[in-house]
Amino acid sequence: MGLPGSGGELGPQIRVNGSWAEGMEGTVAEVREGARQGAAEIHSRDGSGGGNEGPEFRSQGRVLLMTVCAAGIGGTFQFGYNLSIINAPTLQSLLANNVFVVVAAILFAFSRRAGSFEMVMLGRLLVGVNAGVSMNIQPMYLGESAPKELRGAVAMTSAIFTALGIVMGQVVGLRELLGGPQAWPLLLASCLVPGLLQLASLPLLPESPRYLLIDRGDTEACLAALQRLRGTSDLALELAELEEERAACQGLQPRRPWELFRDGTLRRQVMSLVVLGSAMELCGNDSVYAYASSVFLEAGVPQEKIQYAIIGTGCCELLMASVSCVVIERVGRRMLLMGGYCLMTFWGSIFTVALCLQNSFPWMPYLAMSCIFAFILSFGIGPAGVTGILATELFDQTARPAAYMVCGALMWTMLFLVGLGFPFLMEGLSHFLYVPFLGVCVCGAIYTGFFLPETKGKTFLEISEELRKLNLPRRSQGPRWRGPDVIQSTEL
Repeated sequence: MGLPGSGGELGPQIRVNGSWAEGMEGTVAEVREGARQGAAEIHSRDGSGGGNEGPEFRSQGRVLLMTVCAAGIGGTFQFGYNLSIINAPTLQSLLANNVFVVVAAILFAFSRRAGSFEMVMLGRLLVGVNAGVSMNIQPMYLGESAPKELRGAVAMTSAIFTALGIVMGQVVGLRELLGGPQAWPLLLASCLVPGLLQLASLPLLPESPRYLLIDRGDTEACLAALQRLRGTSDLALELAELEEERAACQGLQPRRPWELFRDGTLRRQVMSLVVLGSAMELCGNDSVYAYASSVFLEAGVPQEKIQYAIIGTGCCELLMASVSCVVIERVGRRMLLMGGYCLMTFWGSIFTVALCLQNSFPWMPYLAMSCIFAFILSFGIGPAGVTGILATELFDQTARPAAYMVCGALMWTMLFLVGLGFPFLMEGLSHFLYVPFLGVCVCGAIYTGFFLPETKGKTFLEISEELRKLNLPRRSQGPRWRGPDVIQSTEL
C-alpha cells in the first residue's frame, strides 16, 4: 500500500480523504483632490518625485514578484504541499500561523521514536489549522496589495502555489525518495521547509496598504508601503482611490461573520460566495483524484508506474492555473468560471459514458484516463483560482475578513461532507457516481452567467457601488413620480 501522497495505488484516496479531515463617506472630487495634494506633499518630502519610468516599473515588478512568492510559499503552497504529503492582519497573521506548522513538523519527526500515533494525529490537526488560515489570509493580502490592473493575476497565484504544492508533495512522496516505509516521518515533517522559507521572507515585505490606511488610518505608512510595492512611480491617483474607499468605510465597524447574512446590502455577495464556494468543492475534482489510480490501472498502466501517472494529474492543474493567471485580466473572471464549469460538465459526461462502457470496448479505459486529465485541466482554468478571489473583490474592507471566514468554513465543511459521502456514492451509483457532480457544475455555470458581476479592472469602490445597485435596485433608481400632490389646506 502506498504512503499518503506517494502516488501509489491507494495514494490519491488517502491523500484526498486526509485533506478533507484536516480543515475542520465630501464628494468624490473633493476626496480625490485632497488625497492627491496630500500624496504630493508627502511625495515631495520624501524626495521621490518624477523620474525615469523604466526603473520604476522594474522595481515595482521585483517587489510585487517577491511579495507573491513569499506569501505563496508558506501560504497556499503549504496547503497544497500538505494536501499531498499528509495523505495527502495579514503579514503578522501569516507569520504567527507558521508556529502551527513548526510544531506539527516536530511532532511528525519524533512520532516514530516516541511510538505515538497521537503525535501524528495532533500534527495533522495543527497542519490543518495552518492550511485553513493560510488559504484565507494569503489571497486577501495579495488582493489588497496589488494594483487593480493586476489584482486578478496576483490573486490567482494562490491557485498556482496550491497546484505547485500538490506536485511537489507527489514528487517527494515517491517511493524512491521519501515514500518508503522507513522515511515517512521525514515525509510528513518536510512541511517545515516552506514554513521556514516564509518565516525568513515575510519580514522583508510591506503590510497591506489598505489595512494601513483604512483600518489604522496611517497615511504615511500606507504611502511607504505603496512606494515599496510600486517603486517610485506616481502614487497620487492610487492613494486618492484608497482615500475614497476609506471615506466610504468611515464610521463602519468590522463585520462579524453572522452579520453578513443579515445585511441586505451584501445579499448578492454572500449568495455568490456560498453558491460558488460550494460548487468548487462539490464539482467532483477531488473525487477525480480519488478515482484516478483505479482508472489508470484499468487502462493498463503497470502497478508500479501509477505513482508517476498520478503526478501528471497535479501537473495538469499547475499548468492550467498558470495559464489562467496570464489570461484572467484579458478574458475576465466570469468567462473563466463559466468556461471551466462548462468544460467540466462536458468531460465529466464523457467520463461517465466511458465508465459504463469500459468492459464493452477495449479503448474505453484510455478514454476514461484522458477524461481525468481533461477534467482536471478544466478545473484549473477557472474554478480552482477564480473562486478563491471572490471574497477579496466582492466585499469591502470592513466585511472582507468575515467573508473569508465564512468562505473558509464553508469550503472545508463541503470537503468534509464529500469525503464522507463519496464511498456511499460509489457503492450506490456505481458508474453513474459523477452525475451529482455534473449537476453542481451546471448550476455553477448558470449562476456565474446570470448573477455574478464582472470585476475585471474595477476598483473596490466601483465594485461595491455596482453591487449596491444590484442589491437595492429601487433605492438606486431614485424616487418615482406618483402624480400631483393633493392640497390638503390653503392656509399660508
